[in-house]
Amino acid sequence: MSNVILNLENVTKAFDDRVAVNNISFQIHEGEIFGFLGPNGAGKTTTMRMICGLTKPTRGNITICGFSVKKDFEKAMQLTGGIIENPLMYGYMSGYDNLKYYASLYKGIKKSTILSYAKIVGLENRLKDKVKFYSLGMRQRLGIAQALLHNPKLLILDEPLSGLDPQGVVEMRDFLKNLAKKYKIAIMVSSHMLAEMEQLCDTLAVINNGQLIELKTINQLKEGVVGSRKIKFKVDYPNFAGKVIMNEFHYQVDVAGNSIYVYTTEDNVAEINRRLLDNGLSVFGVEFITKSLEEIFMDLLKSKNNGTIQIF
Repeated sequence: MSNVILNLENVTKAFDDRVAVNNISFQIHEGEIFGFLGPNGAGKTTTMRMICGLTKPTRGNITICGFSVKKDFEKAMQLTGGIIENPLMYGYMSGYDNLKYYASLYKGIKKSTILSYAKIVGLENRLKDKVKFYSLGMRQRLGIAQALLHNPKLLILDEPLSGLDPQGVVEMRDFLKNLAKKYKIAIMVSSHMLAEMEQLCDTLAVINNGQLIELKTINQLKEGVVGSRKIKFKVDYPNFAGKVIMNEFHYQVDVAGNSIYVYTTEDNVAEINRRLLDNGLSVFGVEFITKSLEEIFMDLLKSKNNGTIQIF
């Protein structure tokens, strides 16, 4: 296992009589993209603010590369970069001047460092332009360059995909994956764009009502959810085929167009196919379909809330 960059142990945050984050623990490793999911008000931003030192935990401990945010605040923050709300930018200034101003808040950041991070985020040819002429995607990249200037090991990004057009989302996703892989930076990302998180992240944590209700890799999450597998059979008589499967196997079956969708595992494909053929049906294709992250996420919230789904 790669080095642990971020470690949360039994972290709780209470505001008077309201518990916003309730006894959560997790780790993020070097080069890992960690997705943080949950409905509005679930505790995502509060957790990120605690990691970045913007608010103090009521209980528990947060360490970054072994340095406690509580006891070794300066050392921990030197290793952390983040965009929790919108990054500070001055539209009347150029991209370079914005980075130069931000760099002045730290000691020893040279012009060469500013230029190198501008290149990493793909803005080296637009640094002389005023920020007011930047697209939203460019502003997001400039914000990330600001967060990287002091060479952190951990990058915290709250909704970095929000407001981007489809091309901008793809570019940001590819950029973050390259950043984690090439520069070994641990990245924690929150987003409501579940389809993109599915393609972006290595690990996912789901928080609801301040409690961590799931913590798994993408593959583990899909494999571990009951009913996450269904198998599509393309047949000549789908209604009849559906009745055959329900009568003989008692599986859940959906019929759509010229296909049936059987909720079972791939171990049963050969036997299902055999029974269909025995009943005079022709099978033209078989496809394995896994639930999307959005479906799994909503199932998790439903199961943890006794059937009540919280809306984003």
